[in-house]
Amino acid sequence: MGFLNRKDLGLLAIRLGTGGVLVAHGTQKLFGWFGGGGIDGTARGMEAMGFRPARPSAVAAGLGEAGGGALLALGAATPAAGAAAAGAMAGAVAVHSRAGFFAMQGGYEYPAYLGFVAAGLGLSGPGRYSFDHVTRHRLDQPVTLALAFAASAVAAAVVVGRRERAMAGQEEAE
Repeated sequence: MGFLNRKDLGLLAIRLGTGGVLVAHGTQKLFGWFGGGGIDGTARGMEAMGFRPARPSAVAAGLGEAGGGALLALGAATPAAGAAAAGAMAGAVAVHSRAGFFAMQGGYEYPAYLGFVAAGLGLSGPGRYSFDHVTRHRLDQPVTLALAFAASAVAAAVVVGRRERAMAGQEEAE
């Protein structure tokens, strides 16, 4: 293939596809694009799903998806982008977990898949055809990787744990 590297082309395709899907979902939450509810509608939905406070949860979910997805697509700050998107997907997995695995039954298959792909990209790096490569990986360093995934894991654990407690309290009240 001459100067083109198949692995780097594959990473580009995965970044663009996954990043594009995440951007679409995030902009539904943030701006109401593509038939989404915007911040107000998303906040109402987050409240109903047990995420409190609802509005900051809606903003965080939208930014994690749209921001993480955009950065993944560009291959920019890839460890932080992958960690942010994976963390946002952890919240979505928590919502869908009671329905089991498969998406056809409302399960967590789809958000888990997006989260694993985002995490995989964050861990593997963006490849040659990326903003990180152009900037000599200034934002794609081992310390960035460690800090981003640690922060995302802690934030996801706190948010999902808070949601689980809220849902348990709601079930007890009923």
